[in-house]
Amino acid sequence: MSAPRGLVVVLLLLLSYDAWAQGIRSRIRLAPRGTTVSREQAVDLTLTVTPVTTRPIQVWVRTAGVVTKDSQILDATVPAADAPFVKPGQRVRAFPVESRSSMFQARVTRVTPGAPGGARVQVTLNGPGREGARHYVVEIVTERGDFLSVPNEAIIEEGDRRVVYIQREEGQYAPQVITAGLQGELYTQVIGGVRDGDQVVTFGSFFIDSDYKLKGAAQGQ
Repeated sequence: MSAPRGLVVVLLLLLSYDAWAQGIRSRIRLAPRGTTVSREQAVDLTLTVTPVTTRPIQVWVRTAGVVTKDSQILDATVPAADAPFVKPGQRVRAFPVESRSSMFQARVTRVTPGAPGGARVQVTLNGPGREGARHYVVEIVTERGDFLSVPNEAIIEEGDRRVVYIQREEGQYAPQVITAGLQGELYTQVIGGVRDGDQVVTFGSFFIDSDYKLKGAAQGQ
């Protein structure tokens, strides 16, 4: 009895993918004394590197909002730790608790002191909200300042340690433990471990890390 045609197609696709993956693995075997990736291998893995540099770090302040006047006005509170960073004019996105897919763009239109040390925030949606919805999740984009930073996707967490892979020269990568500070939505402040201008692996860092550890385990045998 022959297999259904659809099953045969799926099996062929799986076999093709496995052969492709094996081909990449064979081409990225690491040299005995370093993590080495050629130009062609980097293309296979779509590796990208990004400089360590000073950037503005944005943090999303998340809180709850309630419709107060009409479907476009929300009233929210933020805690004391975040209150100094919330200002009128900042961008906001909000969605009803019943429907996260109903995302609304908005702005902070008023900030007044609250107790103890927090603030009351008025948020105005760019258009009418979801009919019948009274409770919203509110996410306010706040600027925390300019800091030496790396992209979040460059960081690999290993327990209490945070590691990035630095490009020493083209095709040569080495792990480096960093001391992290403020974590934003896209970038994380670095206090130590890297310098301004260092090139860190962003997309593809986990593949580099896996091969580095496999190589280290093999050498330890």
